[in-house]
Amino acid sequence: MAKTPTPHIGAQYGEIAETVIMAGDPLRVQFMAEHYIDNPVQFNSVRGMLGFTGTYKGKRVSVMGHGMGIPSIAIYTYELFHFYDVKTIIRIGSAGAYDEDLHLGDLVLAMGACTDSNYAAQYQLGGTYAPIADYGLLRRSVETCEQRGFRYKVGNVLSSDVFYSDTPQTGWMKMGVLAVEMEAAALYMNAARAGKRAMALFTVSDHIVRGEATTSEQRQKTFTNMMEVALSLL
Repeated sequence: MAKTPTPHIGAQYGEIAETVIMAGDPLRVQFMAEHYIDNPVQFNSVRGMLGFTGTYKGKRVSVMGHGMGIPSIAIYTYELFHFYDVKTIIRIGSAGAYDEDLHLGDLVLAMGACTDSNYAAQYQLGGTYAPIADYGLLRRSVETCEQRGFRYKVGNVLSSDVFYSDTPQTGWMKMGVLAVEMEAAALYMNAARAGKRAMALFTVSDHIVRGEATTSEQRQKTFTNMMEVALSLL
């Protein structure tokens, strides 16, 4: 643990909590720190990827951005797991729904994460690896949604390398994939390789089939149900 600060995180060892809640948008992280975290102290601003450590109901927690796409989240989560001794990472993000039963604002709890990325090739597994969430975190996420009356679905998501796809991704819909996002598969793989815990949960920001969408400001400031679910996992 002597390799801190890292090339991408300016914190000293010990300044980051054992549980980190991450979002792609650093402004969502700042919003969460300002509205949910007691006495937040900023530990990172390298490349504008904000990170804060404070407490929530007396429990120490960090919140941090991870950027967009598998390469970005892979770097940050690797460094957190391996150089800062982080035990648990929870990703909160937006997702485009495939499933007809999902609506804007609903939550998707990612039991597994399919991907069109080649990220798993580095492990030389000789097959297709299925990245999955930590079951304990998934179970507690479901319990929180039930207790608070949040609309949610549990299932597979697609972690895609492509945002503006030249080819319709309807095949994933046929396989029961609930929604598409861009990072969860790498998070789950990094956690598995490091022997750590990970969970990804999403707010439906748009619906691929119906053409519905939210604004960037809504995504930044109003997707609070998933923040409350993530904090309940501390």
